[in-house]
Amino acid sequence: MIFEKVRNIITDQLEIDDVESITMDTSLMNDLEADSLDAVEIMMELEDEFNITIPDEDAEKFKNIGDIVRYIKNKIS
Repeated sequence: MIFEKVRNIITDQLEIDDVESITMDTSLMNDLEADSLDAVEIMMELEDEFNITIPDEDAEKFKNIGDIVRYIKNKIS
C-alpha cells in the first residue's frame, strides 16, 4: 500500500524508530521536525520509489503525510 511505502521512506530518511507513530495526519515539518533538506531527500526517494516526478511547487503544498499519499495515488492511477 502507498501509505506504508511512504511511511517507511520517511522513517528511514529521518531515522525514526517508532514507525507506528507516523499517521496520515503527521506533518513532516511540524511533527517530525524535518528540515528543508530532509524534505527534498524524502521527495527524491518518493519519486524513485513510485517512478513519478514531484515538482517543487506541488511538494510545497503538502501539509501532512495524507497529502503526500493522496498526491501519489493521483499520479499513479
